Amino acid sequence: MRTGTQLNRVSGRRLALHPAQVVVIGFAVAILAGTGLLMLPNARVGPGGASVLEALFTATSAVCVTGHIVVDTATYWTPFGQIVILALVQIGGFGIMTFASVIGLAVLRRMSLRSKVTAASEAHNSGLDDVGGTVLGVVKISLAVEVVVAVLLTARFALAYEEPLGRALWLGVFHSVTSFNNAGFALFSDSLMGFVDDPFICLPIAAAIIIGGLGFPVIIQLRKHLGRTLKWTMNTRLVVAGTVALLLSGWVYITAIEWSNPATLGPLDWPAKLLAGFFTSVQTRTAGFNSLDTGLMEPASWLGMDALMLIGGGPAGTAGGIKITTFAVLFFIVVTELRGDGAVNVFGKRLSRAVHREAITVVLLAVAVVVAATTVLMLITDHGLDRLLFEVVSAFGTVGMSTGITADLPPAGQLILVLLMFIGRLGPITFASSIALRRRRIAYEYPQERPIIG
Repeated sequence: MRTGTQLNRVSGRRLALHPAQVVVIGFAVAILAGTGLLMLPNARVGPGGASVLEALFTATSAVCVTGHIVVDTATYWTPFGQIVILALVQIGGFGIMTFASVIGLAVLRRMSLRSKVTAASEAHNSGLDDVGGTVLGVVKISLAVEVVVAVLLTARFALAYEEPLGRALWLGVFHSVTSFNNAGFALFSDSLMGFVDDPFICLPIAAAIIIGGLGFPVIIQLRKHLGRTLKWTMNTRLVVAGTVALLLSGWVYITAIEWSNPATLGPLDWPAKLLAGFFTSVQTRTAGFNSLDTGLMEPASWLGMDALMLIGGGPAGTAGGIKITTFAVLFFIVVTELRGDGAVNVFGKRLSRAVHREAITVVLLAVAVVVAATTVLMLITDHGLDRLLFEVVSAFGTVGMSTGITADLPPAGQLILVLLMFIGRLGPITFASSIALRRRRIAYEYPQERPIIG
């Protein structure tokens, strides 16, 4: 017969949640709270409040730092509603558990081991050394970048576009926060198409997106060892090299295809074409702004952007997708197999076989989710495969770019995008581990055999 103490211990073990489950619950609670706030009558322009679906879609898009919209952010929501969206974006960018850890540090000046594991899980940070200091560093860097970009944008809006100082400041702050957090919400009905040839608007926003998409571990290491590449970890080297390669390849690819398109780059002079092509390439890193009409781009451009959006940015940052490191690991696995080498070596270091399995698992889960969602949308809508695939990858990669059909999707289709944004923000591994709870340990192995491949 169990004593009361034993029952309490057993109950405690049953009620204890895996860190990944805490993250899922935290994001869900934030989305529900945001949905409730956005349904208030004073959050919407005009009489009455937003519908449940409109509020849920917008709140999910904000917390998951996506930028997908079904209503115009600039005209549908009141200043109160826009402030709610901005707050949800900031919370989603920090991560619910990271945000909670900051509050806990400010009040208690310490964190429990479980809190450290939870914060590390949300940020995909396996280290437990000084998590509190890392979180505070994340907050400082985030605010520093957002403040600098906000000042630059405010000055540009006030001086070049003669916006009143208060309005210019609000525009600067809103777009700096949404750009650094790779969210893509804009306070203009045409996103940033009105600034397609303005480098003083596009480049600060692009810089904030790139920095946010690097991932916080990379940002912190670059801050400490910017000119000493030998001290960079493999993660930092992969993210930096991958970011440069993908930005440049996307820039060249999109600019070349759209160069003569009369609906996009065609009417612009060549400096504006280069700027718009670069800006669009940056958006595929999971930001979601657009200075060109995405719905009028060539289908070939959409396909290339699908690949870039699926890859996304660096881990433990504000970007989505399967992450640059995952893609890089698969790339080096392929190179190793083609060369016939026995081990996968990257920058003078050997990759663990567990990393191979993790990367393959993430990619296969991502492809399965994208294919399944696209198939369902094809069955319930009349839109073509190219547009639907773009919407699905954009939602799963928490990008927010759209060909213009999001608002026209039936309620079931919009709910699918809501689910995709939620899954994409948390990541396939985190989402799966929240269900599996822990890895099974098997004390035996079966006899080895291999099938014919290819």
